[in-house]
Order: sequence, then C-alpha cells, then structure tokens
Amino acid sequence: MAATESEQKAIGSDTSTREDELKGSEAPLIEHLAELRTRLIYSVIALAVLFVGCFFVADYIYNFLLGPFISAAGSPEDVRLIYTAPQEFFFTKLSVALFAAIFLAFPVIASQIYLFVAPGLYKNERLAFLPYLIATPVCFVAGAALVYYGVMPLALRFFLGMQQTDTGGVTIEMVTRVSEYLSLTMTLLLAFGVCFQLPVILTLLAQVGLIGVEDLKRWRKYAVVVVITLAAFLTPPDPISQIGLAIPLLLLYELSIIAVRFIEKRRLAKEGD
Repeated sequence: MAATESEQKAIGSDTSTREDELKGSEAPLIEHLAELRTRLIYSVIALAVLFVGCFFVADYIYNFLLGPFISAAGSPEDVRLIYTAPQEFFFTKLSVALFAAIFLAFPVIASQIYLFVAPGLYKNERLAFLPYLIATPVCFVAGAALVYYGVMPLALRFFLGMQQTDTGGVTIEMVTRVSEYLSLTMTLLLAFGVCFQLPVILTLLAQVGLIGVEDLKRWRKYAVVVVITLAAFLTPPDPISQIGLAIPLLLLYELSIIAVRFIEKRRLAKEGD
C-alpha cells in the first residue's frame, strides 16, 4: 500500500531531523578530536624534549639509582656492575632517559588531560578534580621513596648475604648487569608508585558515589588477599620486597576507609543544608 502524502511528509521530516542532528554533532566531535590532538602533541613534545635532556645526564641518573645498592654494600668501592654486550649500557641509558622523562613529564601530561576534560565539567566538579591531580604524583613519589630508602637496601642486603666467599675454595659472588639492576629498580619503583594510588582511586570512587565506607569494610578480607597476591607478582621473589609492599598497601587501605568516611560525612552535611 502506497504511503499517503502526509505520511511521506512525516517520513521526510524525520529524515531531515536526523540529518540535522548528525550535522550538529559532527562539528563538536571534530572540535573534540582536534583538541585531543593538540593536547597529545603538547604531551609528546614535552616528553621528547625531556627525553633528550635526560639522555645527556643519564649517567648521573643511573648513579643516583645505585644509591640503594651502595647503601646495602657499604661503600661505592664494594659495588661492581658489568655489561655483557657492547650495546647493553647504551640501551640501558636510553631506558633511564625514557623513565626519567616520563616521570618529569607527568605534570605536563596531567595538566593537558585536565585542560581537555575541564571544559566538560561544572565548576564544582573542576574544583573537586584538582586535588586528585596533586595527590597522584605525591602518592607516586611517596611509594618511590619507600622503595629507594627502605625496601631496596633491605632487599639488596638479603641478596648480597647469599654470596659465598672462601667456602671450600669456591667463591660465589653477585656481579650484577647494568640492565638487570635497572630493570629491578624500575619494576619496584613503578609497582610501589602505582600501588600507592590506592587512596586516590578509592576516594575518587567515593566522591562520585560508587562506593562507601561499609563497602570497604565488607571488602577488607578480600583486599588482604588481593594485596598479598599483588605483592607476590609485582616484586622480586624475596620476602622483604613482598612484605615491604603488602604492609604499606594494607595501611593505605585503612587510610582510604577513613578518607571515604570523611567524604560521606561532608556529603551528608551538604545535603542537610
């Protein structure tokens, strides 16, 4: 049955309306993509500039990372590292430069993310989002500092204590490759730095109303299992590193419960007003 003239007009009107909506949404989408591209370009430029700069001082950065090893060994003269391939130390310095560049470029990357997201937020949401941008690097540095000054020296003393000297005429000495030491250090720094974001993540979820204090209390026994599992997978297979990550994470979980309780009380106070 052929459609009546009024039905054809209605269909044509619906089609034109959908086309107008698509045309209206096309411009904002292109603008958002252009803005995203701009923010990515700024972030990549900052990362590239810092990478080049850090490469020229990679020796000093690597020597700084040797601090826990020197502390565990007792003196710089007791520390000996080797590289077993001609290009190994060069690529190690490239890794050091990239690691340092990412760390130093984080404020720029975070600010670009904020500038991209902020226009879509209300004023109170922007004000609520800013503390998390500050807390994230602070928590990361706190985790890295715990590794550098606490966990790494203890773990390396444990490993150095396994050496054998003058035992039945056989000497077993730990001579570490530069790449392996850097890999161990970066793994621990990243593992502790990322895991120390736990209060930031939990308080942010509480801020948007996805979790509450009672949820965290109910999940406490599961959190213990997850923390111990993470500590086993993210750290070297020695008890010192695993305990050094597990205990602070459990303390941070308890601290998160206190922070979430404070957020809930503040929300209830606002609703009461």
